Amino acid sequence: MGENKIREKTSQEELWEGNFGDSYIDRNSSKELLASNVHFFAKILSKINTISNCIEFGANIGLNLRAINTLFPNVELEAIEINENAVKKLRNFVSQKNIFHESIIDFKPAKKRDLVLVKGILIHISPSDLNQVYQNIYDTSSNYVLMCEYYNRTPVSLTYRGFEEMLFKRDFCGEFLKKFPDFRLVDYGFVYHGDPNCSQDDITWFLIQKVNK
Repeated sequence: MGENKIREKTSQEELWEGNFGDSYIDRNSSKELLASNVHFFAKILSKINTISNCIEFGANIGLNLRAINTLFPNVELEAIEINENAVKKLRNFVSQKNIFHESIIDFKPAKKRDLVLVKGILIHISPSDLNQVYQNIYDTSSNYVLMCEYYNRTPVSLTYRGFEEMLFKRDFCGEFLKKFPDFRLVDYGFVYHGDPNCSQDDITWFLIQKVNK
């Protein structure tokens, strides 16, 4: 029998789990951002009456999960995060057993969740790994998927904080729906960075739902 091969980390993963990822934590830890997230998710999830559990792919320190918990106090929170320092902060309000300290490329769910959240994470995944991440999202969701990313009809790669191949814009939702036709589009929208009530970063969001549950 041959030996199991260990997947080499991508350049994107190496950056996010190291000092580059630590710097992101420092830039995105404000109470103002948390309040903005509550406003952001309140509008998007207004059509959903209840959520039993929610897992975020690339949760960082959990400001998105905390905002969702404000709206759905009884929701069980789970997180996948590659950066160790972010994981330490997640432990302040997410149960240790519900934190998966690993790459979203490698995550293999043991169960399905009501809501799978990806916000500002797919844009940092190498296009060669996207299909695997799409599959992991699909395998994890029993009901809803919420994608909040930078949108572009055709794929483009941009320089991000001086690094090449670190930010990609494309139609993530369209690709996912084409790959998994048992999901349908429920709602979508755009949040402008200049909105005084919702300080986000020109995000296009898509709420999709599994049809044959």
